[in-house]
Amino acid sequence: MTHILLVRHAVNDVMKAKKLAGWMPEVHLNDEGRQQAEAVAERLRQLQITAIYASPLERTRETADPLAKALNLPVQLREGLGEVRYGEWTGQALEELAKHDLWKVVQMYPSGMRFPGGEALREMQARIVNELERIAADHPRQIVAVFSHADVIKAALAHYLGVHLDLFQRIVIDPTAVSIVTLTQWGPRVLRINDDGVLKLEPEKEKEAEAPQIGGVAAERTTQQ
Repeated sequence: MTHILLVRHAVNDVMKAKKLAGWMPEVHLNDEGRQQAEAVAERLRQLQITAIYASPLERTRETADPLAKALNLPVQLREGLGEVRYGEWTGQALEELAKHDLWKVVQMYPSGMRFPGGEALREMQARIVNELERIAADHPRQIVAVFSHADVIKAALAHYLGVHLDLFQRIVIDPTAVSIVTLTQWGPRVLRINDDGVLKLEPEKEKEAEAPQIGGVAAERTTQQ
């Protein structure tokens, strides 16, 4: 079992301007974003987090930094956690993109969307899930914090919820909100989505979470002769 805390980065001026930052370099947190990063570090520091991972983009690294300092842990960068590669849409205003015919594809048929000169959303979903599975394999029975981006986190949650990618827009992920996925040998459990309240993980319930569920009750694992 591995608990993965998925944390969206804090706000920045490009987000406030309602532009698609994508992989733009030098997109840093603004004053509000830095306050959000400190606040989420305070929320998470009481958990027994053993590793911190982040997208290599500045805004995710800067969101992870206060928690890393509080826990005296390095921030490990993984490209697989990075934002969608929006290609020609990078840096453009959402208001202008909404006039594009492809915008309707993003909203209604995202699994069929490839951004001009960029990445397909189904490719993004595959890479984030693969990255999280690799991280989980490296941290069995541990709690890991992963700092990433809204669409990336939404796509990961859709996968673990068993929801088709075409419905992932129904999931909302706010800046510095925390979602929790627990990966077990019996499959994933989604414990929190877009949470901004008090977080608590209860180790005494881990065995129950690991067992297969029948009617909402953990089944006993027995070997029948």
